[in-house]
Amino acid sequence: MANACLGLSKPSIECKLFDKWSFEGIEVNDPGLAQVISLKPVRIPHSGGRHEKRKFWKYNVNIVERLVNRLAQTARAGGRKAKAINIVKDAFEIISLQTGKNPIEILVKALINSAPREDTTRVSYGGIVYYQSVDISPGRRVDLAIRNIVDGAKMKSFKSRKTIAEALAEEIINAANNDDSSYAVTRKKELERHAEASR
Repeated sequence: MANACLGLSKPSIECKLFDKWSFEGIEVNDPGLAQVISLKPVRIPHSGGRHEKRKFWKYNVNIVERLVNRLAQTARAGGRKAKAINIVKDAFEIISLQTGKNPIEILVKALINSAPREDTTRVSYGGIVYYQSVDISPGRRVDLAIRNIVDGAKMKSFKSRKTIAEALAEEIINAANNDDSSYAVTRKKELERHAEASR
């Protein structure tokens, strides 16, 4: 319960991520994503998978923990959650030093900028297969954004002197600035371009 910062005896104590960064005042400017990006205050992004058995409960999991969970699936973290948490913590330190802003706010901006709105699906009609443009649900938009940010960081740090934390920080900052050097933003634009051609 202490992790979720609930039931604190002193109401003046503010719950901060890693006891450093506050969740207060951070807003999701995209109304479509506001309901699926959870900014529920936590100290350590580790809920123990309580959401796992219920449908759509992952949208109640803090967004930083969802980033950690995705990072834990890479070879660099190898399923070790504690290692993934430390990577995200180091990346947030770098973001805080480089931008002078709250890294949680930068992460939310990065997710909004790298969440694709349209994709294509295969439709077969009378033996002919063609591609049709479809809208993406808000939940899948966030899932794709997180996946692309982590994949971009993984590619930048592979066979490089850059650590995964440095690569992740760079990817999040570039995505927050809507910079084309971000893999996630490039991937979003590519998906939307293919969808526009399939309308």
